[in-house]
Amino acid sequence: MSWVRRLSFAAAFLPVLAGHAPADGLDRVLLLHSVGPYFSPWSSISPQFREQLSKRSRNAVDIYEASLQGERIREAPEENSLIGYINALFPQRDLKLIVAMGAPATRFVLRHRAELFPSAPLLIASSDVRTFSDLTLGNNDTACATLYDPTVQIDTILRLLPDTKDILVATGAAPNGDFWTNLLRRSFERYAPRVTFHWFSGLTTDEMLKRIESLPPRSAIFYVSVNSDARGAPMEGDFVLLRSLDIGRAPVFTHVDSHFGRGIIGGPMFSSREIAEKCADVAVRLLNGENAADIKAPPIGLAAPMYDWRQLQRWHISESLLPPGSTVQFSELGLWEKYRLYIAALVAALLVQGGLIGWLVYEHRRRNRAEILARSSMAELTHMNRLATASELSASIAHEVSQPITGIVAMANAALRWLSGEVPNNQKVHDLLVNIVSAGHRASEVVTGVRAMFKKGTDVRLPLDINSLILRVLEIVRIDCEKSGVHVETDLADPLPNVLGDDVQLQQVILNLVMNAIEAMQSVEPRILRIQTRRNGPDMVRASIEDTGVGIDPSKTERIFERLFTTKSHGMGMGLSICRSIIENHGGTISVAAGAEKGAIFCFELPTAAQTASPAELAA
Repeated sequence: MSWVRRLSFAAAFLPVLAGHAPADGLDRVLLLHSVGPYFSPWSSISPQFREQLSKRSRNAVDIYEASLQGERIREAPEENSLIGYINALFPQRDLKLIVAMGAPATRFVLRHRAELFPSAPLLIASSDVRTFSDLTLGNNDTACATLYDPTVQIDTILRLLPDTKDILVATGAAPNGDFWTNLLRRSFERYAPRVTFHWFSGLTTDEMLKRIESLPPRSAIFYVSVNSDARGAPMEGDFVLLRSLDIGRAPVFTHVDSHFGRGIIGGPMFSSREIAEKCADVAVRLLNGENAADIKAPPIGLAAPMYDWRQLQRWHISESLLPPGSTVQFSELGLWEKYRLYIAALVAALLVQGGLIGWLVYEHRRRNRAEILARSSMAELTHMNRLATASELSASIAHEVSQPITGIVAMANAALRWLSGEVPNNQKVHDLLVNIVSAGHRASEVVTGVRAMFKKGTDVRLPLDINSLILRVLEIVRIDCEKSGVHVETDLADPLPNVLGDDVQLQQVILNLVMNAIEAMQSVEPRILRIQTRRNGPDMVRASIEDTGVGIDPSKTERIFERLFTTKSHGMGMGLSICRSIIENHGGTISVAAGAEKGAIFCFELPTAAQTASPAELAA
């Protein structure tokens, strides 16, 4: 198609120009497209610019459009026909504004400024300042240009994908593409030791797509703009970009947000809307009569980074790698967005249940407070039980303490006699003093053991030898057993794993059961107390205390461990209840059964220390 025929084709899409002049009061604007109205990146900026200009202008705006179709081929087109065509659009020379959209349109107008309505102000829109820095702007010209450092995109790629080794740079083959290819090559030289760059310049469309499909792993694509290939074939609508996204061989980055949300990763990009709005602001000022030379709009830079959450997930990019100030869009919908109707249907039921739940929470708190009070009361009762037991054992305790004290007095008197002789027997005195020290230690041990037995529990859990606890208790009740004529038989398994528990509380359990057994045998013969320990499976230790007493009524065995229940005429009914509370608090169980011939057998089981202790407790 010749250049003249292309112009004729473009004219078919213009407003009706022949036959009548526009109505008075219209602001006529010529919008000159680079390459064509459907080529990136201006295809996303121009529609928004027209919309904002019409919305913000004081008068009605009549926008005429023309395109530099020849800019997509390398051969310099014949431009006189296009100049004549544009001038023919406005025979009355009443054009209010020329807008050159993009670098090719900008360079065309500046080259022919004297021939294209020199009295009408010119607005250079969406063109990088470097693309026309070699041309001179007149007093009736101004620019709403862009400017950015292309290395920002490479830095973004390497920040998010630090293992990237190959980057494909997509630029076209037309003169504008050549400009960007050369600029990017110079800018990217400093990355050469780390990254290998591949270029689209000189390739046909098929070769471009094959290059994309053959990208090695750890690659990325930086899409600039491909408006035509090496043969001059047009690439409207970012055909190469969309095919790159379809192929999905590597993540794609761009510097304009035109296709954000359609498969590109994102990053610092030009905002199409921001460019359109700022250019429209300058255009309105020119239409309102401001002098173009007085309008100095600063170049527009990249907007704050934004990223597509879906693409971050697809390419396994952590959000922690994003630069500060970044925004993430298109994140997965939450439960409310997904199931709004279902949730709304449950709201009424939840409101009704809310009151019930609040009441249950209140009752739960009351129960917790009651349980805490009950545990506190049980701790006090446990201590009182130990004190009552101490009162019952007072004779035994006094005997245990008085024995070493009596021995100390006797040996001290003997030592005095040996010293008062004509020839003091130092060896005898020495031996007596050694015995006095030993008896003193024995008295101290008795007192220490009794104090430990009947002090308040701290609920500190330590690994304990259950056999040692039983022997310690039997030592305390030895005198009571002798006075009552009770014969003690022990069958303690050795070795036996430790249990994890409070030694004071577990001694209290053993002492309560032993004292109950002794009391149950006061009126029978023979009086035998059998204590046995065994390992019950890999994780439990079992202890049994058997007596030959009067036994327990089978109808009362189920209630024997209840609070305030007792079979004694003088009992409080708390001893066995306290025993059960202590054993269960240690993760064990306690039970009672009839003896083989008569009497009763109380058994309790406790988990071993290895089963119940944490590593920290065992280490301690």
